[in-house]
Amino acid sequence: MRILYDGELYGWQATGGVNRYFANVISGLPRDFEPSLLVASERAGEHPTHPNLKVYEFGRRASRLGGLWQRLGRRYAASRERRLWATVARVRFDLFHPTYYTLMAGRGVGSYAAPAVVTVWDMIHELFPEEMDPTGEHAALKRAAILAATHIICISANTKKDLLERYPMLEARVSVTHLASDLSADLSHGPEPVPERPYFLYVGSRSRYKNFDGLLRALGRAVSSRARLALCVVGSPFIEAEEKLIAELGLTENIEHRGYATDAHLAKLYRCSLALVYPSLYEGFGIPPLEAMSCGTVAVVSNVSSLPEVVGNAGLLFDPTSDDELAGILLTLAENESLRQELIEKGRQRAAQFGWDKTVAQTVEVYRSLVG
Repeated sequence: MRILYDGELYGWQATGGVNRYFANVISGLPRDFEPSLLVASERAGEHPTHPNLKVYEFGRRASRLGGLWQRLGRRYAASRERRLWATVARVRFDLFHPTYYTLMAGRGVGSYAAPAVVTVWDMIHELFPEEMDPTGEHAALKRAAILAATHIICISANTKKDLLERYPMLEARVSVTHLASDLSADLSHGPEPVPERPYFLYVGSRSRYKNFDGLLRALGRAVSSRARLALCVVGSPFIEAEEKLIAELGLTENIEHRGYATDAHLAKLYRCSLALVYPSLYEGFGIPPLEAMSCGTVAVVSNVSSLPEVVGNAGLLFDPTSDDELAGILLTLAENESLRQELIEKGRQRAAQFGWDKTVAQTVEVYRSLVG
């Protein structure tokens, strides 16, 4: 089977969950498949691997030409688009799977005369438009891609539910394929440093819907009873508003910021923590809780959206609007090691139910159903 992957994403994102998804899917395709990948020549990061993979590189994206775009951008974009479509015609593929909701040439998903598979990660821009998509541009691009797709893969049953609430007429075209973790406890025994005192872990972005402020407030309550507790944060530097709240809650000495971490370092931070705390108000899937269970720590997650679907009964769920409930869970885990060990074992068993081999197999099943 010949599959074309439009690598729009690789032109502007070096790492991330979507990158890992396509890397694992493409690399795991059957050996007799023939994947092709369109990428920009200035692509960020590494492209996926497969013995039959053909990578077609094109020039810089017009949007990155700065002042030169004012004079030559339209001519350049038209030339680049012609070369792209000439390559597409030459590749001769059976179906295509774009990495984003638009294509490298700036066209929509319906431009290719072949079955199209679109992966939908969440409905975050539709549910939190003021924060995530104030102009509505992203939601409009997604809507066009969804309506043009021959088949839609959702990464959780909850994402499928949210999608069908808006597009009920597409139910026959939608299936669910869960993600998996790239991390495991096997990576976690290197020399990388971890906090010396008992700590909880927070991983990922801290957009408003991630409810990081709620975690800080709950930690403040827990620290009032157990002063040595700490929170280790992996991600971007704190913004001024976060630093102000941390100071107001008296948590300056209880927060350790680690910035970005390698896979090995992150795996160790997971394993050595009391628990990962994931207080998000919405997730399309929730990779960090799965990584936490894979690496041997407890997943403490909100009882909303896809998170119960990922964690099952192997973690501790809480109402993300209740700071007191979360504070109580933090104290319980800090004081009850037998409960922690029970949950860690349940987490390992739960994490084993998710694997990239399963993701790939289900994706290939979708491909074959479209090609015949």
